[in-house]
Amino acid sequence: MLLSLNGFAQNLGLKVYGKTDYETSIIKNLNYTSFHKNYKSVKSEVDSIQNTLLKMGYIENELKFIKKINDSTFESAIHLKNKIDTIYIYHNKKEINTSKISHVFKIINDTCFAITLPNLENTLSYINAENAKKGFPFTNLKLSNIVKHDSTSLKAHLILDTTNKKRTIDHIIIKGYEKFPKSYLKHFLKIKPGQTFDLNQIKLKTEQLNNLNFARETKSPEVLFSKDSTSLYLYLEKTQSNTFDGFIGFGTNEETNKLEFDGYLTLNLTNNLNFGEEFRILYKSDENDQRTFETNLSLPYLFKTPIGIELMLRLFKKDSSFTTANQSAKLHYQINAKNKTFAGISSTESNNLLSENTTSLISDYSTFNYTLGYEFTSSRTMNLLFPWNSKIYTDVSFGKRKTSASKENQTLALLDAFKIFNLNQKNSIFLRVNGGALISNTYYENELLRFGGINSIRGFEENSIYASLYGVINNEYRFQLSNTIYINSIIDAAYYENKITNIHQKLYGFGFGFGLLTKAGLFKFNYALGKTENENAKLSNSKIHLSLIANF
Repeated sequence: MLLSLNGFAQNLGLKVYGKTDYETSIIKNLNYTSFHKNYKSVKSEVDSIQNTLLKMGYIENELKFIKKINDSTFESAIHLKNKIDTIYIYHNKKEINTSKISHVFKIINDTCFAITLPNLENTLSYINAENAKKGFPFTNLKLSNIVKHDSTSLKAHLILDTTNKKRTIDHIIIKGYEKFPKSYLKHFLKIKPGQTFDLNQIKLKTEQLNNLNFARETKSPEVLFSKDSTSLYLYLEKTQSNTFDGFIGFGTNEETNKLEFDGYLTLNLTNNLNFGEEFRILYKSDENDQRTFETNLSLPYLFKTPIGIELMLRLFKKDSSFTTANQSAKLHYQINAKNKTFAGISSTESNNLLSENTTSLISDYSTFNYTLGYEFTSSRTMNLLFPWNSKIYTDVSFGKRKTSASKENQTLALLDAFKIFNLNQKNSIFLRVNGGALISNTYYENELLRFGGINSIRGFEENSIYASLYGVINNEYRFQLSNTIYINSIIDAAYYENKITNIHQKLYGFGFGFGLLTKAGLFKFNYALGKTENENAKLSNSKIHLSLIANF
């Protein structure tokens, strides 16, 4: 009885042979399964071997037998016979334009192409998929009149059944977020009624919703086909897109040895009217008795066109020295979900507040510029700590500066770009480059570019460095401890020029920080030590930067 149970539990061996040793070696290289639990599994494996040989070109392969040698072994013989290498497929040139898919097969003429037999199935699937892109998702294709062309090739006719009419998108129904701005369907996702139906392209387009911060896709699109119409269902969800960004920084004043504070508050209101609009308010107070107030308004897709408008007003005051007011109006064109271009005008007016102007470094002036710009935004990620993967913004302004005594041509160029390089799930490198250049024959202090602080080179006071030209590189190595905590290093470097004081200086910032995702928002702590090229690092020059970004 024990021997009987042992024999019942053991596997059945399978050995498959060809007619010759060469055929046997071909079958052996298929790496078929040699052990099975029962005869049904053995028979299924032999059928699988024959099907594989068929796809390889041995279309005449013949099963001679499957026989039991002993209680644990089966043998099978399959004669491969002649191998077919190529099949010539004839078709109607009006139904298939082979010139657009010539990389898949060898074209003989405009009504015939040749394909190796192992690639036949994939080629037919490819042709069917290409036909579906033209609005025929229910097309059937088959080979008929299959005959031998010669000893190593076949010929056949390809027949396409396109009796169903061409499908176009007739209706677009949004589920979940019914008030989703319809202009974004047409100009951002590039989906609109009357468009040729192609489900794969629609799925690729709806993935671009990841580039929006006020909506997301909850599941893949679905389609309802009726006899006379095609309805597309999109499943969307409105997300929290308003943000509050608060920052406070403090450090020791080198001259007074007293603790000084600076900071800013930024409020972004996005899509509250279900139009895709953005409204931003910023207030900043710097250590050097500097005050900044800025407001921005962006209205996309005006009058259901791909053109939007952006308006900006910035007011800046430097203690009792001067005030500067900047205004701009730009039209932007959304090329696609990631790329946007700008064109507009801007003006600046600055006033000298000094009662006695004992220096020529500050002067009343006004400018009027024409601006061209470009923006690239990559897909948002599912990582709440690092929601954006990369971004590029650049613009160039051309115009004139006017004072009471002269007029002068000027050019202003700005760049801000960053990228996250993910090494693995927990480790990443953040790299950011930003800078600007003011090109002019003469300069005034109240028109120079200002940088320094948490949004440029860390370890220095906010907007404490005046430059006619500057460039900053921010580098962070980030290690994600969990989904809500990360730590990072800080390595910043900058170069700037001040044509008024004739300064050419290199700056460095070193430090560390961490980020913590709380119920209130993302809290960031950065400790950075700043130094110039020719001075030693001093702990008294270090700065602590704290910020909180909250979504609501």
